[in-house]
Amino acid sequence: MFQVEVDGQHAIVDFVLDGYVRVDEMQRFVLELKVATDSLMGREIKIKADVRTFKPASPEAADMIRRVQEYGIRSGVKRVAELVESQIVALQLNRIAHESGTDKILRRFWQESAARYWLLHGDEEGASASSEL
Repeated sequence: MFQVEVDGQHAIVDFVLDGYVRVDEMQRFVLELKVATDSLMGREIKIKADVRTFKPASPEAADMIRRVQEYGIRSGVKRVAELVESQIVALQLNRIAHESGTDKILRRFWQESAARYWLLHGDEEGASASSEL
């Protein structure tokens, strides 16, 4: 299952990937994510990715994630905050982010509030490093 929402005021694309996502479902997710990103074109786009309940992706799904990350960077994504609980998922996403170049604009968080704060304010004084992974 997946869910994609856009916070137009703050130029944030907020998505959730939950459980095992089949390849056909991942294709729909990628399409919705591209549409959401395109809706914010010309702005400094930020992504909040909640993958706390996501199960490790198939090689095909992982490739789609890599391609959509590359698309995001080309489209103006400046920050990506990931909420992750599983070390296995984190390792897989590390590899994908490195391959796509997203690792340069990515931070991982335990708490949603810390992720959102960083998306809105970046590395300003007062950002809670203790909330990061």
